[in-house]
Amino acid sequence: MSSSRDKPVEEILRLKRELNAVILAHNYQPAEVQEIADFVGDSLELSIEAMRTDAKVIVFAGVDFMAEQAKILNPDKIVLIPDVQARCHMANMLTPEMVRKAREKFSKPIVLYVNTLASCKALADYICTSANVVDVVSRIDSDEVILGPDANLAAYASWRTGKVVHPLPENGHCYVHKLFRPEPVLELKRKLEEEQGSGKVVFIAHPECDLDVLKIADHVGSTSQMVRYVKNVHGKVVIFATEVDMIHRLRRESPDNVYVPANSWAYCIYMKQHSLEKILRCLREKRYVVELDRAVIKKSQEAIMRTFELLGMLDKLGLRK
Repeated sequence: MSSSRDKPVEEILRLKRELNAVILAHNYQPAEVQEIADFVGDSLELSIEAMRTDAKVIVFAGVDFMAEQAKILNPDKIVLIPDVQARCHMANMLTPEMVRKAREKFSKPIVLYVNTLASCKALADYICTSANVVDVVSRIDSDEVILGPDANLAAYASWRTGKVVHPLPENGHCYVHKLFRPEPVLELKRKLEEEQGSGKVVFIAHPECDLDVLKIADHVGSTSQMVRYVKNVHGKVVIFATEVDMIHRLRRESPDNVYVPANSWAYCIYMKQHSLEKILRCLREKRYVVELDRAVIKKSQEAIMRTFELLGMLDKLGLRK
């Protein structure tokens, strides 16, 4: 007997075929959305997948800057976001005017996190992700760079590269990753080690966390890097410091470990705006369409391609002209 949940799933699959659509979902989406997606990943993985898809319609189950990124990379395709209220708290902390003023004040290369709105990306020299920020900053021919909008990511890049990294703005942050503190993590790890035995517990953290949290981690990385890390640790208890719904992908891809959120309240309300019903409506009505100015798209593409060239990725991605 089919459940009530099966009906929207069946209709979504039918409409996907009819519209030649693809559904991309971020790792922080609810489990039901991850299950219906054609691809689940972090910002970098989803950006690359958006470039590779042959679909005419891209449904992006993520927050605003992610859907904009898909449009930047696929300007001639229809990009839809199921709920326009899915707005990244951190991305909206940075404005184009802040970027312009920073360039005038510092005259240094500007690196903007992919978690940035397109209007700001168009003003950047380079676009980084949490997965490649260290590589990007280390390869730039300057001892000082400006990095925004996450001050924690700027501190992490400075720690790992030894360069001066000016945060833009000074207090930019992800409110979810600000919920993690070293003391509760260490206490949780100690308790679990007493139960499981020494060496059985590891702690992994996202670089959007505060630096004092990152310094006690066994591994620091983006969500895709977390996935790769746990594939190489077997039979462990893994404490993870990022959004709680990351647990679904970790369990799915490395089920022989036990996963424990470092803070069970680390919940992004903006990522949870999407649902099966909203994705179905999105496909039925082709709403909400992501629209960007052509000049913004062009300038953003230039910053992205400049970054891929810096990282030696143009040939790998088949983008060399």
